[in-house]
Amino acid sequence: MDFNALFLFLQDLQNNNHKEWMDANRKRYQTIRNSFIQWLDELDSKFAAIDPNYYPTSGRKGINRINNNLLFHPNRPVYKDHFAAGLDQRTKQGDFYIQIGINESELAGGYWKPDQKMLSSIREAIDYNGEELVKILNKKSFKQTFGEMYTGKDTLKKAPKGYTADHKHIDLLRHRTFAVIHPLTKKDILKADFTDRIITVYKEMLPFRRYFNEAVTV
Repeated sequence: MDFNALFLFLQDLQNNNHKEWMDANRKRYQTIRNSFIQWLDELDSKFAAIDPNYYPTSGRKGINRINNNLLFHPNRPVYKDHFAAGLDQRTKQGDFYIQIGINESELAGGYWKPDQKMLSSIREAIDYNGEELVKILNKKSFKQTFGEMYTGKDTLKKAPKGYTADHKHIDLLRHRTFAVIHPLTKKDILKADFTDRIITVYKEMLPFRRYFNEAVTV
C-alpha cells in the first residue's frame, strides 16, 4: 500500500471537496481505494492466522464509505478526510477499526454508543464480572498502548437505573461508550514496520474486545 499516495489524494480531495472534482478524479480514487482494500485483505489474513476466533472480513466488506452522510449531518463536507474500515466484524459495533487520515489516524475498538439492549447486556457483564474488565484495563502494556477507556460527553453523572451509586464498578457502569483508541501519526504509518505495529495493537486490544463481544452475544 502506497500511503504517501493515499495522503496526497486525501489532501487534494480536502482542497477540492466537491463532487465535480471527485468525478474528474474518479480513476485516481478507485486506484487508491482498491489498494487500500487489498491491504485490508492482507491484514484480514494475518489476523485470522493469529486469532482462532477471528471473524473473516474482506476489505471490500470492511471498508467505510468516503462520502459523509449529509442527510443527518448537512453541515459536513461532501467527502471525509480519511479512509477507514472495520475488520473482525462478527458484530458491527465490536469490530477492530482502522482509520488513516490527514487530520486524524487511529486504531480503535469496542462499542460506540451501543443501543439500549447491548448497553444493558454490557452493564450486566460488568455487574457480574467487572473484575475481569478492571484487570484488562489496568494491565501495564494495555495502558501504554491505549491509556484510559474512552470517556465521552454522554457518560452518566449518576448511577444507571438498577444500580446503586456505591457499586464497586460504578465508574464503569456510568459509561455509554466502551472503546479504546490507539492514535497514529503520519510518521507511524509511513514506517516499514507499520503492519507489525497494527498486529501488536490488535493482540493487545483483543481481551478488551472479546469481553464486550461476549457480553452482548451470550
